Amino acid sequence: MKRILTLVAAALATVGLVLTSELRNKFFDSKVYYGAVQYWFRDGGMVYDWLRVDTPYGFTYPPFAGLVMSPMSVLPFWLVVVLASIGLVLTVGLLIWWLAEPLLRRPGKPLWFTFGIAFCVAMSFEPVRETFSFGQVNTLLLTVVAADMLFGVARGKWWAGAGIGLATAIKLTPGVFILYLLVTRRWKAAGTAIGAATAATVLAGALFPDQSREFWTSALWDTNRVGSLWFLSNQSERGMIARLPFDVLESKIWLVCVLATLAYWGWRVWRTPDDIVGGLALTGVLGCLISPVTWIHHCVWLIPALIRCFGTLWTAADRRPAYLAIAAYLLMTSHLTWIWENRPRPPLELLGGNIYVWFSLALLIWTPVGTPSSVPVHEKERVLT
Repeated sequence: MKRILTLVAAALATVGLVLTSELRNKFFDSKVYYGAVQYWFRDGGMVYDWLRVDTPYGFTYPPFAGLVMSPMSVLPFWLVVVLASIGLVLTVGLLIWWLAEPLLRRPGKPLWFTFGIAFCVAMSFEPVRETFSFGQVNTLLLTVVAADMLFGVARGKWWAGAGIGLATAIKLTPGVFILYLLVTRRWKAAGTAIGAATAATVLAGALFPDQSREFWTSALWDTNRVGSLWFLSNQSERGMIARLPFDVLESKIWLVCVLATLAYWGWRVWRTPDDIVGGLALTGVLGCLISPVTWIHHCVWLIPALIRCFGTLWTAADRRPAYLAIAAYLLMTSHLTWIWENRPRPPLELLGGNIYVWFSLALLIWTPVGTPSSVPVHEKERVLT
């Protein structure tokens, strides 16, 4: 009974946190998707010309994403929200099961209890709450990529890479996982990923030539469509640099940071090609750091690294990565970063206003890779030799 009451209390607290986020964001991004798709498929307009009333925000994804979202043109908005919310809950549950199930068996408590607590913890994570309240697609894309990595790439399936390719055709940023396949010399999977992304893009181009031309020649390069780079929610290296007084040197400094980050990431994954979960974790962190725009809700891609680090609490003599994961989770989830919105307080602003960036860099450096085996998935852990 005590466990049931504990789980109920955790669930109620989680629901409260999620609803608080929803009251603030009100499914803003879902409204953008819905309005743009309606304008495109029902009104016959150019999707990249549509902007939500009194905002500069419009559809920013490739045309293939619009094709995937086309059912929105015939569904009522409330049903879109319901389906998106159910999808988020299911994908978060799958991610926790795939990535943390061995850990959930370790504390000696019933699996239903540890899984329930872990699920509440994951749903309370601010990027997950923001994904829910904005009506975003982040956990869906992460789940597609994770499934491809864990059950396709790790097991050498013929279709390995297809999920990564399709996710890239929807939102470009998962393309960093194609780079992972190339660095770890998985040529067939990389070819499949590139082929799937290309096929989906060509299909969209054949069906919607005007929209495709507009996206690849204009909309893709217009950063104003996604918001200001300096806005506090942009927790990438580019966002951090944009908030500093570098002016004309800003883009050059960012390029140096990206190259250094790529080099360090590449060195780590190249040395440990058999650790698929570690590769998933590090590449998710990489995508958050080097993307020009990484809104806080995009940081769901940090979840695999947080789980991998937290797992050292039971699986390693060195527990410092676990303490890093706990600190990262608590500070990210606390909403502390937003104290610095429109309130410049240097030098504390450099630290507090970039909490996600600093912890992403820490995760890139200290997430353990190459020790726990990730192949095969869900079997007893063994040490790589």
